[in-house]
Amino acid sequence: MSGSHSVRRPDLGLIALKVYVVAFFAFLMAPIVVVVIYSFSDMAYTTWPITDLSLRWYQRMLEYRPFMSSLAFSLQVAVAAAVLSILIGVPAALALARSGSRYAEAVMTFLLAPLSMPMILLGVALLYYLSWMGLGVSKLSVVLGHTVVSLPYIIRTVAAVYIQSGRSQEEAATILGAGRWQVFWHVTLPMVRAGILAGAIFAMLISLDNLPISFFFAGPDTNTLPVVMLAYQQNQFDPAIAAISTTQTVIAVIMLLIVQRLTGLHHIIGQKR
Repeated sequence: MSGSHSVRRPDLGLIALKVYVVAFFAFLMAPIVVVVIYSFSDMAYTTWPITDLSLRWYQRMLEYRPFMSSLAFSLQVAVAAAVLSILIGVPAALALARSGSRYAEAVMTFLLAPLSMPMILLGVALLYYLSWMGLGVSKLSVVLGHTVVSLPYIIRTVAAVYIQSGRSQEEAATILGAGRWQVFWHVTLPMVRAGILAGAIFAMLISLDNLPISFFFAGPDTNTLPVVMLAYQQNQFDPAIAAISTTQTVIAVIMLLIVQRLTGLHHIIGQKR
């Protein structure tokens, strides 16, 4: 018998898929990379290729007070909106996840509606509604507007984690004699903690990046960073915008790393490998 050696042929479909995925992510990352590169340019205008590297535009960012004051205000609004979303969204998510009513899914869809609505339309509606309530253009109005768009992230993540975990632990605690608040504090809250943390940080990211809602409530004391960046770019176009954009990107990446660390996603990925 003559032995025959089978030659393994390369899987052209798998190779094509890998090439497509790499090209797709490169296409998505290219604008961010370009912005980061331009933030270190020494030129007073955007040109390619960059001849010299400098930190002058980061210094300009620090010296330009509207950038720093609006960044601080945006962070305050993001934290406030996330806290309000937690206080409202966690009870709502738990109630809807536990409910056996046929209307629970409809209510959940209604609470997630801000995700599918045009932000400009939502901003106009909130402006009219909050003005009718007597709040007008104020810091409270900005916080409430950002809470509306942040709330769905809390509800969705908490409900998903709670449904996946099941109610067996709560039922066991109840059988062992724990009261309603004891069950909530010692069983339910730790069980959905990952969903709360992930939803809160995603809510903060959405708030920091929100322009349409913030634009309608912009005023001398209520300008968020995206509004100031838009106004700055309308008057002058220099790499200082790239510097503040890079700073905003770094903040977003840090928050996403915090989500990964606190929710244990790195352990799940490690186990799958």
